[in-house]
Amino acid sequence: MIVEKIMKSEVYTLSPNNTVEEALMLMEEKRIRHLPILNEQHNVVGIVSDRDLRSIVPSAIRENVSKEEREKPLSVLMNKEVVTGHPLDFVEDIAGIFYEYKIGCLPIVQQDKLVGIVTKTDVLRTFVQLAGANQPSSQIEIKVKNIAGKLSDVTSVFRNRNVNILSVLVYPDDNELYKILVFRIGTMNPTTIIKDLKKEGYDVLWPNILGKEL
Repeated sequence: MIVEKIMKSEVYTLSPNNTVEEALMLMEEKRIRHLPILNEQHNVVGIVSDRDLRSIVPSAIRENVSKEEREKPLSVLMNKEVVTGHPLDFVEDIAGIFYEYKIGCLPIVQQDKLVGIVTKTDVLRTFVQLAGANQPSSQIEIKVKNIAGKLSDVTSVFRNRNVNILSVLVYPDDNELYKILVFRIGTMNPTTIIKDLKKEGYDVLWPNILGKEL
């Protein structure tokens, strides 16, 4: 999935000359936590988070903050080293950027112009949907040999039972000769399919009961 499919195209922005108070009011009104800062050419020159603003104007004592503090321009506190993405970036690549840079949102830029924004919540929601975890389902983990065609062999067992596969994840085992296949399937009772998998000689790691395989 590409970022264009999950980004918000309606982005609220301010300029470096807008004030802390204006940013706070906009965030509260629109219930957002990040504001890209644009120059006159609509290029992204900074970003401000609600945490940045609260460091100057704590909500608990907001009425006691001086006018001078409230009217500070955003240029003095915005983060000028902005990490951006492109609409055609893959969502998993964007997730890696969030992890690497420890950021909460990512402005999406095309031809130097802001076209959208993606937050960590957007990415997390997307992965939940892609994994099928938002649907009635069961998860099965199987340890298989790390050889070509093994995934196809395993899925044939599901096909023979007319079990719908919602998602498949593959990750390495501690032993490089093996890999772990994680299936999310469209049934709340995986007992029958687990028996079929074991009958075919597959090592089912999950589900189990008190550490004992079903």
